[in-house]
Amino acid sequence: MADLLSAVIQRPNFLTFVIIFLWGFYIMVTRYNLVKKLVGLYLVQTSVIYFLVSISAKRNSTAPVLLSTTEPVQAMNYANPLPHVLTLTAIVVGVATLGVGLALCAAIYRRYGSLDEEEILKKLE
Repeated sequence: MADLLSAVIQRPNFLTFVIIFLWGFYIMVTRYNLVKKLVGLYLVQTSVIYFLVSISAKRNSTAPVLLSTTEPVQAMNYANPLPHVLTLTAIVVGVATLGVGLALCAAIYRRYGSLDEEEILKKLE
């Protein structure tokens, strides 16, 4: 238990990731309003992006651009660009998902007059 506590104290960003992820998941599961469910989904997506940024940080590294080819390449001096590319892709997908979800919520509200999941299911029966 002491090892776990010291690991959490040394890396509080991982604890923050877990808290934001669980908070978003809790909102998605417990709320009946569709817009609130979208907010929960957005929190989950944001926590994953935060996690990717946290694990990709590397001290004393530079962009992976070779300035001269006469020196041997040392990989430890360069940052890995893959997590940054995945993060950018996740941001674009998150914005697109949120936009489509809000458009669907607007269409559902126009058709059923409510965004409450239980009321919509009652009207469907």
